[in-house]
Parts: sequence; C-alpha cells; structure tokens
Amino acid sequence: MSKTRCIIVDDEPLAIEVLKSHIQKLDSLEIVGTCADAIEAFDFLKSHKIDLVFLDINMPEMKGTDLVKTLKNPPAIVFTTAYREYAIESYDLNVLDYLLKPISFERFLQAVEKYNQQNLLMEEVSLHKNNGDSEYIYLREKNVIHKIPVTEIVYVESFGDYLKLHTHDREINSRCTMSALEKALPDKGFIRVHRSFLVAVSRITSFSPVMVAISDKEFPIGTRYREKTFEKLDYNSFLNK
Repeated sequence: MSKTRCIIVDDEPLAIEVLKSHIQKLDSLEIVGTCADAIEAFDFLKSHKIDLVFLDINMPEMKGTDLVKTLKNPPAIVFTTAYREYAIESYDLNVLDYLLKPISFERFLQAVEKYNQQNLLMEEVSLHKNNGDSEYIYLREKNVIHKIPVTEIVYVESFGDYLKLHTHDREINSRCTMSALEKALPDKGFIRVHRSFLVAVSRITSFSPVMVAISDKEFPIGTRYREKTFEKLDYNSFLNK
C-alpha cells in the first residue's frame, strides 16, 4: 500500500518539528519535504506530487490562505495556526481540517482520519470512455452503480460527504464528496460556482456577477470560485468590449 505523501509548510521550526514527530509515528504517512513559507511551497507543489499539506496560515509575504487560492487543483489541505479567527475563512476555502497550535497527537490523528475517509469516498466515482470517446461516469448509490453520460449531467449539489447529481431525467444520491466528483469529471465542461454547487457549462442559460442560472434555477457564485467562473464563461472579455 502506497504511503500518503505529505509536506509541512510553516515559518516556525518548532511547529515543523512537532508535526514531523506526529507524522513519523504513522506508517501510512511519508514526509516528502518541508517549506519555510508559502512561496517556497508554491514552487515545491509544482514539481512534486503531494497528497496532503499541513499548512500554516499566518506567514510572512504570503498567507497560507492566499496560497490555497492560487492553486488550481490543490492537494488535501490541513491548516495549522495559533489564531482561531481564521476558522471562518478556512471553511470557505473548503480545506480538509483546521488545527489549532499547539497540535496534540490526538487532534492530528483526527485530521488524518478525515483524509482517509475522503479517499474512501473518492472511490465512489470514476470516469470512463467508450470506443467512440464519449465520456461517462460510474457513480455509486447504495448498492447500485449508475452509468451516467457526462453530457447528461445538468448540475450537482453537495451535502457534506453526500451529493445529489441531477440529469435531465433523474436524480442520483451518492455518498461521495464534491471534490471527488470534480476531479473525476472533465474540467472544461463544468464549473464549481460554489462550495455546494457544480454546474455544466453548456446548460447555463444566464448569469450575473453573483449567480449563474439554468433555466429558472439560480446558483450563487461563491467568493472563492468567482474568478474561475468568470474565466470559463469568458465574462471579462464581454465587459471589456
């Protein structure tokens, strides 16, 4: 069984040593590297395959929260900080967990277990292609596996570790995370407009700076997802005309 590849990003050497000690107690985890700031981590993540990042928030030059916003397909993120007031912002960034320093081994284990559970949920969905190159996903609903052509997906809504996928003629409820589904689907065809909503680009009938709509159903655009949403809709070029 392959190990979970981890990095630690923190400007405090003592905080790095604490996390190193915790990680080294688990055979399932592997420390691939440590970074003293977010800029170093940005470069490291571009050149290494990492599964899990333990990321300090309050660092010089660039905060950990800002680093997460720059990453198009971030690995699982666990924030580590001495400041409780960052909790709301970290929730909006949809990170795996939020650990307050000093980090006990018990609390560290809870974060690792969340990561393990998330990986199990990712096994509930997979993308396939047939000989004609048309794409479809397999999505588990209890004991049934649904085969869903990608072109039939209208939108998806998330409820924690569960989601409801809507096509033009059916709804499928699955114990799967939005992040897992998003990774399985082809990127160009879908937009994550909010932490709770993912929509098919081709199905969008109208939009504004704060929402997109599919016929008469509206979906709010979350702050974190606004830039990518406008980019996929080519909204900025429309404004510049």
